[in-house]
Amino acid sequence: MDDLLPMLLPWLVTMAVLLVCSAFFSASEAALFFLQPRDRRVLASGNPAQRMAAALLETPERLLSAVLFWNLVINIAYFSISSICAIQIERNAAFGQSAAVGFAVASLLAIILFSEMLPKSFAVLKPALLAQTVSFPLSLAVRLVDPIMPLLQSINLISTRLIWPGFEAEAEIDVSDLERAIEHSGADPNLIRQEQAVLQNVVQLSNILVEEWMRPRTQFNHYQPPVNLADLNRKIPASGYLLVTEVDSDNIEKAIRLDNQYELPDRNLEKLATPVLYLPWCATVADALEKMTYRDREVTVVVNEHGETIGILTIEDILETVFVYSPSRANRLLDLPPVEEVEPNRWRVAGIMSLRQLSRRFQIELPETDSVTVRGVIQEELQRLAKRGDSCEWGPLLLKVIDAPQRGDLLVEVTLVERPSSEDRR
Repeated sequence: MDDLLPMLLPWLVTMAVLLVCSAFFSASEAALFFLQPRDRRVLASGNPAQRMAAALLETPERLLSAVLFWNLVINIAYFSISSICAIQIERNAAFGQSAAVGFAVASLLAIILFSEMLPKSFAVLKPALLAQTVSFPLSLAVRLVDPIMPLLQSINLISTRLIWPGFEAEAEIDVSDLERAIEHSGADPNLIRQEQAVLQNVVQLSNILVEEWMRPRTQFNHYQPPVNLADLNRKIPASGYLLVTEVDSDNIEKAIRLDNQYELPDRNLEKLATPVLYLPWCATVADALEKMTYRDREVTVVVNEHGETIGILTIEDILETVFVYSPSRANRLLDLPPVEEVEPNRWRVAGIMSLRQLSRRFQIELPETDSVTVRGVIQEELQRLAKRGDSCEWGPLLLKVIDAPQRGDLLVEVTLVERPSSEDRR
């Protein structure tokens, strides 16, 4: 044994160094690829180390190929040395074969634990901090692999064609393909209906204008900085968000979600707020969701053709559109049922109900109009603000205002005066 330890010591030190190197590449891979879009934008505008980390992610295939190459080289070297040490242990009369097998198993467990599990677990906890820490040595390691990068990419391409020779990516997935996939999933019938409803709602996002689904300006308050908790009367706004304007104007600049905060300071709440997104009234909800996701925004401010704020749309509003079986703007904003039947062919609806929902609910074709809500149609027909008792005929409908509060939304009685025949519907 006295002769064995000096013989193995250089090999064991080398194995320890390889473990550290393998842990470095494993942690670097996990940290960089765990970064969210918002984290990447922050790194791109930070110090040199942060900018270098962001630059590495501009070519993710190059980065991943280099990390996998170095990990492969390190692991081959590690297990080769482990085999040499195991052979030396087996040849020693004091240990034998069982000790050699134990050493090999311990070597395997060591690289799994100290070079894979622990480094990656730590990396995903502090990805931004670790990304800027490893950016310089990792960038050097990637550049060292650049001369053989074409070879690695060719090997990857050949392997792909050998394993999946007939695999071709589709340009797009048709909605009917998704519906058939859901139907043949073998899930519970109730779950299938819910999944189909969600799919239909997702498709509808590209047809719904933000003007149809936003919270009108009369439904929220905004505050100029500095904003203190006392300014809110210690009540969370209905939207769940505190809207902060610019210092010298009423333009909404930032927002902070209050209904998921564990603790709020008594003063200067605006310091916790994040920027909002601006979109015109004619954008679709699908456009809003895409841009909010890409820019990491939770609130979209909707403006008219004059640049004036007419409403807001939150990420929760969009998610409700997707995941609620029958989404209703009236139910979401006013806590009212979207349609309440009073008697045959007569219903009570909220003025903010969209004409698209009204047409789908009554299965009728409505006249063309620039308005998107029942309230808009009434004002368009009357050419003034509506008040209680006003009525107008519009296509097959008789619209009568039964409540018109100064702050709030209209309550309208809708009567179907001309029910189209089945031939007309076709």
